[in-house]
Amino acid sequence: MKQQIYVYLYSEPTAASLDLAQLCDYVKKVLPPLEVLLRDSFIKFHLGTLSEESLSSLSQDFARAKVRNPLRRGQNFSPLPGEVEYERRRLTNPGKNIWGILYDGYKLVGILQQLIPRPECNLSHIHVVFTNQLFGTWDKDDQRYHARVSIYGFPSVISTTGIVEAPAKPKEYYLLKQQYTMLGMPDATATKLDTQFRGQFIDHADERLTEIMKGYVMQAVLYHLWGDPFCQDKGCRLYNAHWQQEVIEAQLESEYDFCPLHQGKLQELIQRI
Repeated sequence: MKQQIYVYLYSEPTAASLDLAQLCDYVKKVLPPLEVLLRDSFIKFHLGTLSEESLSSLSQDFARAKVRNPLRRGQNFSPLPGEVEYERRRLTNPGKNIWGILYDGYKLVGILQQLIPRPECNLSHIHVVFTNQLFGTWDKDDQRYHARVSIYGFPSVISTTGIVEAPAKPKEYYLLKQQYTMLGMPDATATKLDTQFRGQFIDHADERLTEIMKGYVMQAVLYHLWGDPFCQDKGCRLYNAHWQQEVIEAQLESEYDFCPLHQGKLQELIQRI
């Protein structure tokens, strides 16, 4: 008898343009055998099971996961009381926006993993967490942290802030930004460039967010089921985009959702699960 596989999609309350119901329907359409369930934000959903002592410990864990210097790896430090208190307020108010803080992505996944109840800590359960936290991973080639859109693991975490900040904007955007700054116009930079390059990158509260996240949710699910969720085809939703234009091409402009290779693999997967 085949074992039922459950997918849990955790909401992000600050992402008003993210429609989890649409994402749920999409996963069911692509992989009908899966049971897809919607949940409140990850922290809020699991917060009720935490004691006061556990909440304090969790606040310290998040504070320690902060990247203070993006040019230094393996930062171990004792967080300041203000940093811990900030995390405590954020945990008890998940609808709060977060700006300017970068977290170590793997530490973040490790913290969230501890909150998953034991009955759901097995291969029959796939947890996909949306968060507005910006996280990054260390790049050994250029020796610094880089912001990421997603980290796939247990759980998989997808950042609604990362989709704006992590994939690079057009090269011309950065050249003009530098020119405006050199001309002493830093305050006008954002407005002018956002107008000039409108539609060429994903922005905060972007109405296209749900459609874009269909690909990232499928990458998370297929990481769990396949191990390797990425594709070399730039028109496939499984393409691992590094530029904003690549995100737009794969998730919004492509004539197909999945390349022929992955369409075939998905059909094989449906027969097995």
